[in-house]
Formats: sequence, C-alpha cells, structure tokens
Amino acid sequence: MMSRLFRASLIAGAVLAATPALAQTKWNLPAAYPADNPHSENLVAFAKDVEAATSGKLQITVHPGASLFKAPDIKRAVMTGQAQMGEVLLSIHENEDPVFGVDVVPFLATSFPDAMKLYQASKPLITKKLEAQGLKLLFVVPWAPQGVYVSKPLATIEDMKGLKWRAYNVGTARIGELVGAQSVTIQAAELPQALATGVVNSFMSSGGTGYDAKAWESLKYFYDVQAWIPKDYTFVNKAAFEALDKPTQEAILKAAATAETRGWKAWQDKSTWYIDQLKAKGMTVEPPSPALKAGFQKIGEQLTADWLKKAGADGQALVDAYKKM
Repeated sequence: MMSRLFRASLIAGAVLAATPALAQTKWNLPAAYPADNPHSENLVAFAKDVEAATSGKLQITVHPGASLFKAPDIKRAVMTGQAQMGEVLLSIHENEDPVFGVDVVPFLATSFPDAMKLYQASKPLITKKLEAQGLKLLFVVPWAPQGVYVSKPLATIEDMKGLKWRAYNVGTARIGELVGAQSVTIQAAELPQALATGVVNSFMSSGGTGYDAKAWESLKYFYDVQAWIPKDYTFVNKAAFEALDKPTQEAILKAAATAETRGWKAWQDKSTWYIDQLKAKGMTVEPPSPALKAGFQKIGEQLTADWLKKAGADGQALVDAYKKM
C-alpha cells in the first residue's frame, strides 16, 4: 500500500511539474542591431518584464543583429507568423506607404521633444495602417539625430559628388541621387563589412550606428547635421496577440509602455556619449559649415515636397497636426 501511494505521489508531482511547461508559450522577436545597442538591450529588458509579469507563462527570445531575419524581412516575418514579434526601422518600408517614412522627412523634427510630438501626431494613422497588415503596434523608440560620416572633409554639398553613399531607405537613397553620389543599399548589420571593404565611403546615420559599425576604422569625419530622428517600431502579430488570455495581453501592453519610456530616456542620455566616443576614437566631429548646412536644407526642402506629394492628404494632415502641437 505504501509503495502504491509513493508511486502515485510521484506521478502526481510529475503532472504538476509539467503543467507550467505545457502552458508555457515561447515567442521570437527578431531585431536588426547588435546585442549591445540600446534598442536591443531595451528589447531584452522588455522580454524579461513580460516573463516576470506572466510568471514565465510567456517567454520572448530576442534575436539581435539580424541573426534570425535580415532587417527588411522582419516585418514580413511577423505579418506571416514566422515570428510573433519584431522590431524595425519603419522608414525602410516607406515604399509600402509614404506615411511609414514621416520621421525621416529632413529637418521636420530634429530634437527629441519635436520627435516625440511627431510620433504622437503620426501614431493613430500608423497604428491603423499596421493593423490593416495584421500587426499591433506595441512601442516606439528613437535613434539619435542623424549626421554624415565621410572619408574626406566637406565644405559644401558639391563635395559629396562621386562618393560611394550608403542608403538604407527612400530618403537616404534620394539624398545620394541629389548630391551626385553613388548610392548602395546597405542595412545596418552589413555596414561594418561594407566600410571595411570600401563598398561605401560615406553614409548618414546616428552616432549609435557609427559606433556599432566602428566607422572610425574607415572614415575620418562626422558632420553633426541633425537632419532627422528616425524611430524603431516594435509590433506583434495581431492574431497571435489576440489568442492570448487577457492577463497576458495586459502584461505585454504594460511592459511595452515601460519599454517606450525607458528607450526614449536611454537614447537621450546616450546621444552625447556616442558623439564623445567618435571623438575619442579619432574622428573629426563638427557641425556643418554654413554652406554645407544650407545645401542640406535645400535638399531637405526638395525631399519634403516629394514626400508630401506621395503622402497626399494623409501626409499633409499629419504634418499640420504636428505643427499645431
């Protein structure tokens, strides 16, 4: 009798131990940037917050450095259910919809407070467009203001003619075209190799991207143009989200709100640090000359006009709402 009771208790214990595992849900979250980039670190913290809030019921594995999907493929992977969540620089999908490129309209929002206003103005429309694609927006985090990395000094915009220019979205490709550079589409994960092998010798990005790519090993100058502040969007497959129970959904949304606040603060805190690191590594970091700045502003006016024409009434309404804030 005691033996049978002992065996029964072991079986019961095994069933109880297995129950949480059976109820456990495991999700993947592909991302495009290195593990030590603030965006990736913020995603890992988000995943830990969700796991803690659900007592391990939902576990999210972050895959940084484009290790699971390349940057341009992440959004499609989440839409089709190959991954449940994802983070992307939304402007790389401007060809799908011009509104996805609103935060890279040159000189529209060049400070963090203005970038937040632009996000708030654009969020309802972008949320609606993502939902039409089967995606639920969770949170948005900015990069630092964009500057120009280059292998030679730039006095005017004309000095950029003939450069091998890295493009990563519609706007940067158009800049290359307007200055007479040779544009090559290179995503962040491929940038270090492209610089090392001379495929490109100039690009526009944040201090963070330059630091990640060790730009100082190939290029010597960084002009702090502050052209725009792009943003990364983290979203979830809508059907996968709706299949979760209510407490788990609420845990995700709460962790997402925390991640957004944490991410904005991290980038504001680190923007100056990245610039200091570029200087410490030997790069010449300086503001653009008046002539160079004027050249970029002229290009900005052209790109803004192009974007407004493509974005139509939606784009104009969005910009008008932003300017009233």
